[in-house]
Amino acid sequence: MLAALSGGKPPPHPSETFPINMAGIHITDIESAINWWRERSPTDDGITACAEVRALAEVYGLMVYYREHLADEHSMPRRAHEAWLAWYRHTPDAPCIAICSTAQGDPQCKGCGRSEDEVQDWPQYTPGEKRAVWRRITMEGTAWRFNRYAERAMLIQNRHAQDEAGPGTAPQAQP
Repeated sequence: MLAALSGGKPPPHPSETFPINMAGIHITDIESAINWWRERSPTDDGITACAEVRALAEVYGLMVYYREHLADEHSMPRRAHEAWLAWYRHTPDAPCIAICSTAQGDPQCKGCGRSEDEVQDWPQYTPGEKRAVWRRITMEGTAWRFNRYAERAMLIQNRHAQDEAGPGTAPQAQP
């Protein structure tokens, strides 16, 4: 089946095509994007999948086959990358909860969990780099956004979602 996905020949191992220091998209993000598209574009028969799901599923299948946890955002097939970016645009951009302790000299922000360099360089990060930071701080779970100020983080995310949706619309739940 995987050979059929790659044009009849066995696909190259990711280490042969991905650079060592790649901006990696974690397999859980690929899975979340697949589920987001499945919910957004359901099919009548419940068996077939929309083009975005099929493109992402090919990447997901190869990652599982090769036991890889990361996909290179720069060498990902165009259709899969576009489908992933559409999902990404519906996630919160920055983990900031407006309590930045790096401004007070802390090497890691107590509010969001990012390092001072990550806070400063955030606008230049690619979507894959941002998601890698999000994954790390979520897995650590020590930042105030995940405990002490979790309600504040939800309010900021809901406000952001409502601003994007426009006036008079209810915000959608964030992934």
